[in-house]
Amino acid sequence: MTKTVLLVDDEIQLLSLLSDVLQKDGYKVFTARNGEEALYQARHVRPDLIVLDVMMSRMDGYQFITQHRREYDTPIIMLTARVEEADKILGLKLGADDYVTKPFSPKELLARIEAVLRRAGHKNGRTEVLRVGDICLDQQTHVIEVAEEVVDLTPTEFDLLANLMISPGRVFSRSELLEKLQGAVVEGYERSIDVHIKNLRSKIEPDPAKPVYIETVYGVGYRLTSTVAQ
Repeated sequence: MTKTVLLVDDEIQLLSLLSDVLQKDGYKVFTARNGEEALYQARHVRPDLIVLDVMMSRMDGYQFITQHRREYDTPIIMLTARVEEADKILGLKLGADDYVTKPFSPKELLARIEAVLRRAGHKNGRTEVLRVGDICLDQQTHVIEVAEEVVDLTPTEFDLLANLMISPGRVFSRSELLEKLQGAVVEGYERSIDVHIKNLRSKIEPDPAKPVYIETVYGVGYRLTSTVAQ
């Protein structure tokens, strides 16, 4: 089935270039030149993935993510010319699944798109329903319940939780989790795992400041506790 990508950028030449590259790779492509146009397109096209520039007039990428995430959990890859760590972390905190720093190669973007769509698809042959304590995660329907309450997660948060649930009690380093999320073909950014963990905790923990499900193992990484309440 052909996947649909919404490209959002105010650089016409870049939009044209990326559209050609993605179409040649088999994607159906729609474009928008600012966040306002992107909101309209996203509601009517319902893309499988959004590639989003940060710096745009009328509505920038951060504002778009904030509004879009109120309605949809579409996977989002940010394009940014900003190299500061704080700018990248802000996008991840708002709900972006990945980022690509300008300038970049079309091959890198294609690899990132494929990796994020794989995570969103969850067609990996693993056990369909994972249960650890009072957390239930259905990999086929993409439904997560915590204490019988449905929780909405982004594709990246979902896949991160699934990987932790497959091996409860095991400590995963940041690099291991990053490789599971992105694959070894792209360069990772270990600090982004901390941001995704923080976002995940805010959605599944009774008190995110005192997590009982996802534990931090200082100096090593994270684990899903195998003794959560039954």
